[in-house]
Amino acid sequence: MDRSNHYEAAFEAYLRGRGVGCVPVDEGKRSVLGGAGVKSADFIVVGEGSAKLVVDVKGRRFPGGSSQNPRKIWQTWTMQEDAASVARWASHFGSEFRGILAFVYHVVAPFRLSDGTPDSFTFRDRHYLIRAVAADDYCAHMRPRSSRWGTVHLSTGDFRRVVRPFGQFLRPHPETYLAGADAGARRMTPAAIIE
Repeated sequence: MDRSNHYEAAFEAYLRGRGVGCVPVDEGKRSVLGGAGVKSADFIVVGEGSAKLVVDVKGRRFPGGSSQNPRKIWQTWTMQEDAASVARWASHFGSEFRGILAFVYHVVAPFRLSDGTPDSFTFRDRHYLIRAVAADDYCAHMRPRSSRWGTVHLSTGDFRRVVRPFGQFLRPHPETYLAGADAGARRMTPAAIIE
C-alpha cells in the first residue's frame, strides 16, 4: 500500500470504517512467488464469515478528461500483470481466498452519487465509489488496451456483467447476495450510478 496514494488511503479508511480486518501490503519491494517475481497486492482483507480477499486497488477518476470535456466512462483498465498477479496471490494463499480488483472511483463535481448508493463514501473531502471484479472474472474477459504499455480492460458489457459493489465481496458468498434487493446496484452505466 502507498499511503501517499489517495485512492489506497481512501480504500483503507473505507475498510476501517466498516470494522473490516485488513493488512496493507508494503509495495516497496517486488515479491517472489514460486521462484518468480510478482507484483504485490495492496491489501489482504478478511470480511464477514469466511470472506478472505487479496485486493489490488485501481484508482480512477469519474468523469475522466477535462472539466470542459468530461468523459463519462467508468475506466476499467489495468496492467495485465496486475490482474494476473492478484489472481496468483489468491491461489497461493488457498482456495478460500479470492483475488479482487477494486476500482476506487474519485467522483468529481458536478457529478454526485445519490444517497444510499452502495459503497459510496467521503474521505478527506473527496467523494468515492468502490466497485470490484473478481480477478478470475477479469482475466477471463480482459481485452488488450495497449500492447506498448501492457494494459488491458473490460468491454462495457463485460464490466456490467461481472462488476459488483465491493461490499458484496466482504460477505461469504457474494454471488448469492446478488439475488437480493441490491442486485440492480451493480449496473455501471453513469445514469444508474449517479441517479
